[in-house]
Amino acid sequence: MQKPEDIQAIGDILAIRWADGQEDFLPMDKLRAVSPSAETQGEHDLLGNLIGGGGDFGKDFSGVVVTGWKPVGGYAYLFTFSDGHNTGIYSYDYLREIGKAMAQV
Repeated sequence: MQKPEDIQAIGDILAIRWADGQEDFLPMDKLRAVSPSAETQGEHDLLGNLIGGGGDFGKDFSGVVVTGWKPVGGYAYLFTFSDGHNTGIYSYDYLREIGKAMAQV
């Protein structure tokens, strides 16, 4: 797991530079659409059944931008979005996964 060296908002793109030199450019509306929050992804009960989620996943968030971010422990970032969403904790590994997926689009 690598920690980002730098994160910058450039218009409606979130630019992340990683310690290994990799750079990811994530459209903020897409970042919001794949939020790892329970309200977007759902959560599992003790028996492993998925509860909730699906409300936001895949929804069009055109025009939504990142308004701020802060580190969570030594493993993730919490992003705040212009639509008020602020409950998704994006691990470094998840951010790398999103960056790889976005590069293929």
